[in-house]
Amino acid sequence: MPTFDLIVKNGTLTTSTSKRIADIGIKDGKITEVGEINAEADRVIDATGLHVLPGLIDTQVHFREPGLVHKEDLESGSRAAALGGICTFLEMPNTKPATTSVERVQEKIDLAKEKSHTNFGFFIGGSEKNLEEILKAEDLEGCCGLKIFLGSSTGDLLLYKRDILLDIFRKVKMPIAVHSESEPRLLERIALRDNATSVHAHYDWRDAESALESTKMIIDVAKEAGRKVHILHLTTREEMEFLSQNKEHCTIEVTPQHLSLCAPDIYDKIGTFAQMNPPIRTEEHRTGLWEGLEAGLVDVLGSDHAPHSIEEKEKGYPHSPSGMPGVQTIFPVMLHHMNEGRISLEKIIELLSETPAKLYSLNKGNLDIGTDGDLTLVDLKESWTIQNEDQASKCGWTPFAGLEIKGRPVGTIVMGQVSMLKGEVFDIDGAPIKRGS
Repeated sequence: MPTFDLIVKNGTLTTSTSKRIADIGIKDGKITEVGEINAEADRVIDATGLHVLPGLIDTQVHFREPGLVHKEDLESGSRAAALGGICTFLEMPNTKPATTSVERVQEKIDLAKEKSHTNFGFFIGGSEKNLEEILKAEDLEGCCGLKIFLGSSTGDLLLYKRDILLDIFRKVKMPIAVHSESEPRLLERIALRDNATSVHAHYDWRDAESALESTKMIIDVAKEAGRKVHILHLTTREEMEFLSQNKEHCTIEVTPQHLSLCAPDIYDKIGTFAQMNPPIRTEEHRTGLWEGLEAGLVDVLGSDHAPHSIEEKEKGYPHSPSGMPGVQTIFPVMLHHMNEGRISLEKIIELLSETPAKLYSLNKGNLDIGTDGDLTLVDLKESWTIQNEDQASKCGWTPFAGLEIKGRPVGTIVMGQVSMLKGEVFDIDGAPIKRGS
């Protein structure tokens, strides 16, 4: 029998701390040798001229299955992930019905085993009455953590009562990730949305204070409970400044959308297709996010891939839904910023692989022997343009259409299986994540 299932030869192995040309051998889903390998394998990939990275992880996607599969499903979403160089996705619970029980998490896991082109994990959603289910989910293979919506967004999940949050934070051991917008403030100001004459009202209604108010509240809860909370898709300068004084109580995610786009320009350009929660904000806030990233405050990049159909987006504000796709473009857009001199490849690896693996206790995020055999291959020299027609997502559009990119993911290796190579996606046995492995 061959010594390896897969050998990737002559690639530039790159992590957040090292770079060298070497081979990688994978057997039974694990990296088993790194160096100069002269042995037989079921498959050999020549990676000469390519950078070989620890498999990238997108820690925030909405793949809409079950219940909203006209927008996306686990096959199309994971296909988009594979094309973007993403080896593992963690998917959110605001499907229909919401994923608020062990049974519903398991249903998603079973579907993904049949459909997914990548590794996968699923969040259970928090509600006022499902603490028992959350605690049972902690031992479920494939459940990555708990997601709480502190402010209303897509779907009907919502939890912002402080006493219930504190009880959950004290009892739940797995990662807790939150969508942080103040529901009381959103309700107080909802007339701004209901009486809107343009989509620009969206970032006025869901203003910076609504985000800061909520984030201060949840940090206070985390402090009292003596644990950390993961703040998803941070959007404001004020939050970044506040959290810089409270990093022992939190980890921080930002998205490429909030690092790349800003109001009012993007709303003038693409209208409701720029609408998401929390909103794309003004240049002051975008600059604040970059300053936080450069200061080492940001832990994770997530796409918040949240597709809606073109027909839905064209309904006009406030009838149009919030959210935009991103799993296929998260890595390419960050490569664009790398070429603009804003971020290094090593930092991208840290934010899209190394730290996500640590945050969710996964045996991923590096190229060491014994680590899961997940690799992302990238050609840093290839120039191309992001196009709507190339998106695998069912929604068929991207806010980054027309953006010229240098550097392209050309291979996605998942537990030693070739999921994507040179733009072609293959059927593989996608596997649930194992926390603590």
